[in-house]
Amino acid sequence: MKSYYVNNKSSKLIVFFSGWGCDENQFQPMKDILHDVLILFDYDNLIIPFDFSKYSEIDVIAYSAGVFMSSLLARSFSRINQQIAINGNPFLFDESLGLSNAVVRVLESVNAENYLDFRRRYMVLTQKEFEDYNYYQSQRSVDSCENELSFLKRLYKTHKHLIRNDFNKALFSQNEPFFNLENQKAFYGDKIKIVPEARHHLFFKFKSFEEILSY
Repeated sequence: MKSYYVNNKSSKLIVFFSGWGCDENQFQPMKDILHDVLILFDYDNLIIPFDFSKYSEIDVIAYSAGVFMSSLLARSFSRINQQIAINGNPFLFDESLGLSNAVVRVLESVNAENYLDFRRRYMVLTQKEFEDYNYYQSQRSVDSCENELSFLKRLYKTHKHLIRNDFNKALFSQNEPFFNLENQKAFYGDKIKIVPEARHHLFFKFKSFEEILSY
């Protein structure tokens, strides 16, 4: 697992579990002031390379596949204030709640020739978002993304029994393409909030992770 740390000299920390294929570049437009931020990505183990001991308050925001990862790891943090899911479900590979087999096949098919089509169809809603998404694109290789997906599938099989649904809130895009929205409404109940006019990468709707905490 890799990490990227933003030090704003705060006693409060936001831990952001990013999604499959992500890195820190995709979230550069998010400018927080009152919190330090730790972005986690490129999942290949369950070790978070960070010392949390100095923080009096921790908020967890988890996106897409990161919702599953945070359901396994956030319990080790003390002093959690909020745990928020974004466009994801802790039961990541459940046919109804998570990614269906058809969706997994789509993810497995992404390669160097078709990744732009994938982004435009699934990740963003508008042409402007597509241009911004490409500007702040992940620098990871196709191979690293394939390896990460394989790791997530193996981890789900071995750790499914440890999944916990401790989320205080769930944000879902109105146009979410990967996770069945009606099933998410049933799963999260009154914790769910819908973000209008957004697809899977909804972060262009926010200026900071702090805005997500208060949405």
